[in-house]
Amino acid sequence: MEDLKQKAKKLQLEILEKLSTLVTAGLGLVAALAWNDLIQDIFKKIFGTQSTLWAQFSYALLVTIIIVILTLQISRTVNKLKGEIKEESEK
Repeated sequence: MEDLKQKAKKLQLEILEKLSTLVTAGLGLVAALAWNDLIQDIFKKIFGTQSTLWAQFSYALLVTIIIVILTLQISRTVNKLKGEIKEESEK
């Protein structure tokens, strides 16, 4: 009976973890779309209301550069924390 309760708790935990991941991803998408609209409006004000190829290229390039920089910074921070945790656990 205990084994069954343990399995039920593990299943419940797994479901909650997946749900948490889905909710976080969904909210992240909503935030990204809001920022996307804002940045597009800024570019429209800078380049005018006409959607030009140059404005779209500039926007895509800027967003790509920002994403690459943020991804690198987050990866470095995660790796640094992993190293610190590993060092602490080895002590």
